[in-house]
Amino acid sequence: MLAEVRAQFEAFRATGLTLDHVNAHKHFHLHPSILSAILAVAAEFGVSHVRMPLESWAILSRIDGAPPGPAAAALNSWGRFQRARLRRAGIATPDQVFGLAWSGAVTYARLRGLIANLLVGVIEVYTHPAVSSGFAGAAAGYRYEEELAALISTELRRQIVAAGIASGGFADAARRREASGWPLASTVLNDSSQPLEGG
Repeated sequence: MLAEVRAQFEAFRATGLTLDHVNAHKHFHLHPSILSAILAVAAEFGVSHVRMPLESWAILSRIDGAPPGPAAAALNSWGRFQRARLRRAGIATPDQVFGLAWSGAVTYARLRGLIANLLVGVIEVYTHPAVSSGFAGAAAGYRYEEELAALISTELRRQIVAAGIASGGFADAARRREASGWPLASTVLNDSSQPLEGG
């Protein structure tokens, strides 16, 4: 397990890209063995942030009445335990993540609802935008074009600015905190996307 995780990090480092945060397909980085391997090499590869898929069901319910399913309940419970492990190791995680219950359907209306209802803290919103759903490997039912339209909406950007939300990636949140002494109660909306996940 450790050798495979190390190989993944080495492959990424070979690209020359800057590591913003760590996550795994279907959130497999929460598996205790995988997370232990990540923690073992974190310092070597400069891991400072890890996605922690914890959604606020109260906010989801206020926006569209969606109740959590049993899988979401289990993920939230396990996520809180693993978040404590990461934070003890000095690795930052967002306070909340949105895009799980709405995977493939983070629409304009839902993003607008999030802007109006966000909790304080570092909040990640992840999406799966694309110019078309007609590509090999597209997940059935994913609303790729609607997500893209929402993310490039000038009206939505205006609402983000009006709400006083600072947007960017994980590293941007860290830089802002270092530069301005942000308290943990400040809010960041991370409107990044992640690679396509199967249905």
